[in-house]
Amino acid sequence: MSKTENIYIYGRNPILEALIHRPDEIEKIFIKNSIQPASIQDIQQHISKNLIPVSRVPQAKLQNLVGRVNDQGIVALLSKIKYTDFFEWAQSLALDKHTSVLLLDGIEDPHNFGAIIRTATAAGISAVIVPTQKQSPVNATVFKTSAGTAGRIPIIRVHDTNQGLKDLQVAGFNVIAVDGDGKEGIWETDFDAPTAFLIGNEGAGIDKKLLKKCSSTVRIPMQNQVESLNASVSAALVCYEWARKIS
Repeated sequence: MSKTENIYIYGRNPILEALIHRPDEIEKIFIKNSIQPASIQDIQQHISKNLIPVSRVPQAKLQNLVGRVNDQGIVALLSKIKYTDFFEWAQSLALDKHTSVLLLDGIEDPHNFGAIIRTATAAGISAVIVPTQKQSPVNATVFKTSAGTAGRIPIIRVHDTNQGLKDLQVAGFNVIAVDGDGKEGIWETDFDAPTAFLIGNEGAGIDKKLLKKCSSTVRIPMQNQVESLNASVSAALVCYEWARKIS
């Protein structure tokens, strides 16, 4: 069974995305009392269509809900952010080379996590798998950075990255670590089987013990003495290189 958490999201575009794609998960919307209905007409239409409760509130109330952020005068209570069970998800798959997932080795920056979710969704990745420890939860910052895409593909939570790696291999995935010392360049890598890309922590990278358990390791070529890329940038490059090669 999926585990759930309540969460407040903010900003007009993320809330509009949620209204369009999963309105049943929105419990209530709070709108700053000075906002004119005409300025959020598209949002208002979806609110009315889905009969979602609305409260007109002062700015202080919005800050109480989400803090001093650029909320654009609107906050939504999203009732259920779902973490999918790995085995339920795996049993529903028809595995082939067009199946790929991201396995994260603890992405602690919510901006990175949100960007990774957005890229994975756009590139056609089947799921994002995260550990319970040293991992940003799906919070308001993640949701906003993902531009509202968080939840469009399964977000699977496992006990730890090592367990996730083992489960993926048993399920039939090649687990490929994206590492600066990878044995093969990403441009030369072929993807002829279900693939899981292991993306390391922003600071520590991928645990050395995990590297030894992976099917292979790949590197992103660097020039001009650049040692590494941001985790979300690395994820974006490998996602789209995979998508290009399997298309």
